[in-house]
Amino acid sequence: METNIKVLGWLYIVLGILGVLTGVLVLMILLGTGMISGDRTAIAVLSIVGVVVAGIMTLVSAPGIVVGVGLLKFQPWARVLALVLGFLNLPGFPLGTVLGIYTFVSLLNADAEAVFGRA
Repeated sequence: METNIKVLGWLYIVLGILGVLTGVLVLMILLGTGMISGDRTAIAVLSIVGVVVAGIMTLVSAPGIVVGVGLLKFQPWARVLALVLGFLNLPGFPLGTVLGIYTFVSLLNADAEAVFGRA
């Protein structure tokens, strides 16, 4: 069970980092598009949109990174937060759905409860 929980922790960390990197990529694309256009208004609008999108992506992805680190250390609070994030990930087909189901299968288990109880 400990291996399952560690795999789950790494999945949350990797997907969280990918989310942050996606936000940064969107920011760079929008900033580059604005610069290429040469129009001051386009630069300003695309810069604002890029910063907002990158900020939202970071805010959405950061809890997954935090939960992943907590799961790797078998912190009891991470189990609860992972279950919440697993539920919130379910609509995100296909990766979110798979991650949500794997979260429930791994953490709603008597063995997992015992692992977190020992921590």
